[in-house]
Formats: sequence, structure tokens, C-alpha cells
Amino acid sequence: MNKLFKLQERGTTVQREFVAGLTTFLTMAYILAVNPEMLGSVGMDAGGVFTATALASAIATLIMAFAANLPIALAPGMGLNAFFAFSVVKAMGYSWKIALTAVFLEGILFIILSLINVRELIIKAIPANLKRAVAVGIGLFITLIGFSNAGIVVNNDGTIVELGNLSTGAPLLALIGLIITIVLYANRVPGSIIIGIFATALIGIPLGVTTVTAGFSPISAPAAPILAEFDFSKILSVDFLIVFFTFLFVDIFDTVGTLVGVAAQAGLINKDGEIPRVKQALLADAIGTVAGAALGTSTVTSYVESTAGVAQGGRTGLASVITGILFLLALFFSPLFLLIPNAATAPALIIVGFFMMRSVTEIDFQDPTEGIPAFLTIVMMPFAYSIADGIMYGLLSFVILKTLTLKFKDISLVSWILFVVFILRFFTKMRG
Repeated sequence: MNKLFKLQERGTTVQREFVAGLTTFLTMAYILAVNPEMLGSVGMDAGGVFTATALASAIATLIMAFAANLPIALAPGMGLNAFFAFSVVKAMGYSWKIALTAVFLEGILFIILSLINVRELIIKAIPANLKRAVAVGIGLFITLIGFSNAGIVVNNDGTIVELGNLSTGAPLLALIGLIITIVLYANRVPGSIIIGIFATALIGIPLGVTTVTAGFSPISAPAAPILAEFDFSKILSVDFLIVFFTFLFVDIFDTVGTLVGVAAQAGLINKDGEIPRVKQALLADAIGTVAGAALGTSTVTSYVESTAGVAQGGRTGLASVITGILFLLALFFSPLFLLIPNAATAPALIIVGFFMMRSVTEIDFQDPTEGIPAFLTIVMMPFAYSIADGIMYGLLSFVILKTLTLKFKDISLVSWILFVVFILRFFTKMRG
């Protein structure tokens, strides 16, 4: 173990890595409950999505462990699954098979970009404030989904939205769960989100929200994954390109941001500001995405919740090995995770939205040519109920404002290319 993972060199032990891996799993295991519910809402088999989620998470995390030797776990990304379900399928009207195809092709391109080191070029080309704004906007979007799923916020033709009836049923249960989760998180309890989900689901039994069928057993054989259900019929359309590049864009920056953040917390960034074996880390993410799409789930990405494991002393890939094994073991507990109602997963979505809001403090709102595009990116995601539209309006306004203020040097070649793509998308939507 010491030779394989360099435990002594990084000042850690097997016991410490085990605790770190377990902690990371507990903090991100909520994805096993949330992802099947979210993708199941667009017609995918929830059991198959659960199997795909657990397997893809295990595969990607174990590759990260052995290829990159980093204490970083991976799973289908929050935000990316929301984009998959609510923007691509529900808003754009594509089938989930076409969405899986976009994820699959995005993963293949990400592998190629990782191998030839193009990632640095792309990362430098996208405006920094827009990167931060995307995270914030997705956070608000996920929060709105959580409130809506629980019935805390409902439709009103007069005022667009309003509060639901919070005195009973799912809304009341979600509020109770949110309080539980916040208290656990504020007290730094490892696994506060997944503990909050299960506690809320249990409380939902006497409230009549959580339905337990006769003869229920938490253990069962894994359901068959949704293997290679791809549809390549729309891959040359403008809308598909928008979807494809949005998946790629968010995946790249989610991954890089997480890698930098976790590596910095673990003290693994060298004096030149480089992360050890970063190419292998990016490959783990990309391979996980391809495997996930082939198995039947949305884009796999590195999880910032890995910082919880690092806080417990995780410094090597051994922690990731433990997390990956736990995802494999979870395969046999799908009935337990699939029992959980929307009202119990809603607090997790709201708390994850809070996590993603943190980037707003790093956005430069003093410069209008930076702050206004960032603002539009953030607000258009929840208001238009579309992550893609948020990114589109943000980048379009960025290029237009920089051009009209003669700040041409701030516009990269990649930004111009995306500008043209988004203009085509904008006029296509207007004609539609």
C-alpha cells in the first residue's frame, strides 16, 4: 500500500485513508437517491439509472485512485443531470437517448482533449467571471428544482410562482428535512446530506409521503443498466451542438475547479502551481463520462465533496479506492435508495445549490463588461428554466459588450466560435 499509493511520502496511513474514503462516500452518496429520481422523471428506468450511477461512479473513482493517486471521487454531476433532464429533454424536447448520445460524444472528445493537452487552451479562453457565474446559475437552478419538486414553490398564473401549502404533506416534510440537513451540516457531521435524506424519508412514513410496500426489503440484485441506448439522428443539428458544447463546457470547468480546490486543500499542488498527474485525473473524469453514458447516466465529473475526505486526512488514491468499493456495494441496496420520495431529496438539491452559490463572491461586478454577462448567466438559468440559455445569453452579452467598448483583446478565439454557435441557436429559437 505504501509503495503503490505513496502513503508515507504524503504523510498519511491506511486507517486515515479508509476514514477519508468513507467520509467522501457519505457526503456524496445522495447522488444515488437524487440521480434516479431526476433522470427517471424523463422516462428513464429508475432502477437502471441507479445501477448506472453506482457503476459509473465506481469505475471513474477507481481510475482516479490508481491512475492519478488522488483522493478525489467522481459521480454523475449535479447540475449536469439537471441540464440533461430539464433542459435537453423537457425544455428542448429531445429524447433521453439523444441526451445520452451527447454525453457519450462529449466524453470521447474530452478524452482526446485530455490526451493532447488542449484543456489548458480552452480553460484560458473562457472568461473567468463566466466560469464562476455558470456555477452560481446552476446552483440557483438546482435550488428552484428542489423547491418545485417538494411543492414548496408552485405555479400561479397571476404571480408566476408562489408558496405552496407548507402545513402538510410533501412541502412540510421537505422543510423538516431541510432543517435537519442544515443542522447536521452546520455541526460538520460527515455525510450530513445523505443522513438528512434518509432521516427525512423515515419521517415521511407517518406523514404518508414515503410509501413502503408490503414485504419491502432494502437488499436486492442490481437492476440491468440502460446499455448503449444512443440515438445519433440529430447530431448535426444546431440544438445538438449547443447541448454537446454545454455538457463539455460544464464538465471541463467542474473538473478543473474541483481538482484545483481539492489538491490545494490536501497540499498536493507543487511550487509551480501544478497538480500531480493532472492528465490522468482528467482522463479518469472523461472515461467515467463515456462509461456512464454507455451504462445509462448523465455526465460523470469530479465531486467537490471530496474535500470532506481530505479534511479527514485523505491524501492519496487509497481513499478513492475505499469510496469506489462503497459505490459497488451500494448496488445491492437499490430498493433502499429508490424508496426515497422527492420531498426527501429536495433538501439535498437546495443545500447543493448553496454550495454552488459560493463562487458569486469571486465575480467582478465592478466592471460592467464582466459583471453584466455574469449576472445574465446567473439569472437566466432559473428564470428561463434552462442552463443552456443562461450560458448562451451570458456569452452573447460578453462578446457584444466587449466589442462595443473596444475591448477586443478580452475576446478569445474560442469565445468568438461559441458566439457564432449561440447566435445560430438564438435565431433558430426565434424561428421556432
